[in-house]
Amino acid sequence: MDPVALHIANGLVNAPVWLAYLGIAVVALVVCVKRAGRDLDERLAPMAGLVAAYIFAVQMLNFPVFPGVSGHLLGAALAALLVGPWAGALCVSIVLIVQAFVFADGGVTALGLNIGNMALVGTVAAYGVIALLLRVLPRTIAGLSVTAFVAGLLSVVAAAFGFVLQYALGGVAPMPLGWVAGAVGGTHLLIGIGEGLITAITVVAVARVRPDLVHALRQAGWRTPEKAPVAVGAGSAS
Repeated sequence: MDPVALHIANGLVNAPVWLAYLGIAVVALVVCVKRAGRDLDERLAPMAGLVAAYIFAVQMLNFPVFPGVSGHLLGAALAALLVGPWAGALCVSIVLIVQAFVFADGGVTALGLNIGNMALVGTVAAYGVIALLLRVLPRTIAGLSVTAFVAGLLSVVAAAFGFVLQYALGGVAPMPLGWVAGAVGGTHLLIGIGEGLITAITVVAVARVRPDLVHALRQAGWRTPEKAPVAVGAGSAS
């Protein structure tokens, strides 16, 4: 069986591992639902819907690299930046559930594995980078751009190696672990560069017009008046 993108198919990982990840995913999503309710307001609730639609669209675009291996954009970093880690993880999870049950994109029994990689590992990795860089980089559009790019890149790589861990724990396909790690890691490093660029462009576009809609900026203490830019050029947003 071939590993296709980060969407794991049925039968690629043994039952004990996918059942364990399914349990982890259910518990994590319950926590996310409770915590997301504290973040979402009249501004972020509509944004969450838009983010989910964006993630659905970009994940439908698969990029074949060589036979048996392909990849796609993730969207976790953009979700974490715009609506926060809790709502962001929910947005990615909802998309994965719809894809699995409606479009047969990713195995149903592997849903917990896919949520674990893309919704949880991807979003957590992205938000960790975001929280750090927004505090150490200049409060400018350039600083925000770098933050978004690095978060997008590393979120994809982290999610990819989340799959490698799952395969190491219970992979049943005939491919050796080293080959899987190299194929998935190398592919998604390249995809991560594209993810970072798209994330940076999108977030900067929103921040220039409505910085108050960028959850991560408010959490980091940036000045975010409605309909006012975060910063202009190299100026600060103090």
